Amino acid sequence: MLLMIESSFWQRCAAFLVLAAAVVVVQAEDPYRFFNWNVTYGDIYPLGVRQQGILINGQFPGPELYSVTNDNLIINVYNNLDEPFLLSWNGVQQRRNSYEDGVYGTTCPIPPGKNFTYILQVKDQIGSFFYFPSLAFHKAAGGFGGIKILSRPRIPVPFPDPAGDFTVLIGDWFKTDHRQLKARLDGGHKLPFPDGILINGHGPNGVIFTVEQGKTYRFRISNVGLQNTLNFRIQGHSMKLVEVEGTHTVQTIYESLDVHVGQSYSVLVTMDQTAKDFYIVASTRFTDKILTTTASLHYSNSNKAVSGPIPGGPTDQIDWSLNQARSIRTNLTASGPRPNPQGSYHYGLINITRTIKLVSSAAQVNGKQRYAVNSVSFVPADTPLKLADYFKIDGVFRVGSISDSPAGKKMYLDTSVMGADFRAFVEIVFENHESIVQSWHINGYAFWVVGMDGGLWTPDSRKQYNLRDAVSRSTTQVYPRSWTAIYIALDNVGMWNVRTEFWARQYLGQQFYLRVYSPVESVRDEYPIPKNALLCARAAGKSTRPL
Repeated sequence: MLLMIESSFWQRCAAFLVLAAAVVVVQAEDPYRFFNWNVTYGDIYPLGVRQQGILINGQFPGPELYSVTNDNLIINVYNNLDEPFLLSWNGVQQRRNSYEDGVYGTTCPIPPGKNFTYILQVKDQIGSFFYFPSLAFHKAAGGFGGIKILSRPRIPVPFPDPAGDFTVLIGDWFKTDHRQLKARLDGGHKLPFPDGILINGHGPNGVIFTVEQGKTYRFRISNVGLQNTLNFRIQGHSMKLVEVEGTHTVQTIYESLDVHVGQSYSVLVTMDQTAKDFYIVASTRFTDKILTTTASLHYSNSNKAVSGPIPGGPTDQIDWSLNQARSIRTNLTASGPRPNPQGSYHYGLINITRTIKLVSSAAQVNGKQRYAVNSVSFVPADTPLKLADYFKIDGVFRVGSISDSPAGKKMYLDTSVMGADFRAFVEIVFENHESIVQSWHINGYAFWVVGMDGGLWTPDSRKQYNLRDAVSRSTTQVYPRSWTAIYIALDNVGMWNVRTEFWARQYLGQQFYLRVYSPVESVRDEYPIPKNALLCARAAGKSTRPL
């Protein structure tokens, strides 16, 4: 009898210890946030005429995606459009998990009438970003929204908590239906000049930001447009830059900011003026015709509406913009997503293992307008590249189908994929021989913008690199007939989209995929394919993995 009692006692103790261990594991796990998003068409009137927009939960722009560093985001997307749909997450690095990146090279589209649940983790990230629809030309119809990643409570932030935190989505806009714009591109034609500029989905004087006199507010500004650089300014108020795409910056004061397509900035603005309303302005840069739109900054104790001339901004001054870009630097002593200072990673002391030079171009191929990188104009394969890679499906793409430097060839079509070794430290030079401002984005990564200047890049250009406190971000501009150089640590295994943010050029081929590969194929380096991964085309009928 005593033996039976002792055995039962130890069994209960063992069960308790197992339960306690399970509780510890659950408590240690990063928090989960759940979102249900219903994607539909709906009538919108951003420039005063009715258009068919893409709404998320009935909203245009879509709902803000709020999170804290390391949160797990479970986003269930219902596609109620009449065509396939995907969302991508501009600047969210998808650590070890390019399957969730939401571009056609990694993810099968969500069929009409179906749903897909994205499982994201904002691992080791803070800052201001945005999401957008990546297929067809959906971005011209909406479906975009802000992403806000706050620091964990125990991580110091290099400025006091603001009285409010506003998301400001700016971008150029067409009155023409997105399907007609797509048809124009499919027919081999360029797009016309946009019809206007939107702020948070509205045209001139359509948005009011209400503030209290004497307090300081954070404005997270993202250019979600299709092609144009925009200058952003607030009448009578200076802006203190504090964060750029996940990096706390040296806190420089600006009267206006150039925000290139795909870029995001955070500024602090103190309401230190007499009580009245002020213009918030966004206007195009480097265009013959200047498009301008406004919103209102409303002091809560104001009884005087906004009035008078709209404050002007820079127009075609390249040097002004270049000098501003060079002035944006990393705050080396501030903490990032972790408590250690951002400057503790000495990127300037690491040996470069490879130099890649990327040159964009425009030309006609088979009588149609196309755009290319190193002479290769990208065409999508019938199967997402990441799935073809995982399932080892032959004939979908070829690693090395785009070269490390300009090939000097006539432009041609291919599914361009560049191979790269996991943990390589690479120098990439973007060279722009054209007369427009380019904007480049790399999914899955942030990189250091170490240099930019006019003319052609040469090895001697490295002498002017900033190897101490260059800003780390995911989208950089390249000025006309100029170059921009970045350093990037390839520490994120996956299939990653490298593209222009000039959306018509991206659609017509100015992009490719960077396959960052580890021969170990360990879960330490890359997560397994998601159990719920959509499988299409030549991947249809394959198995993902057991639960």
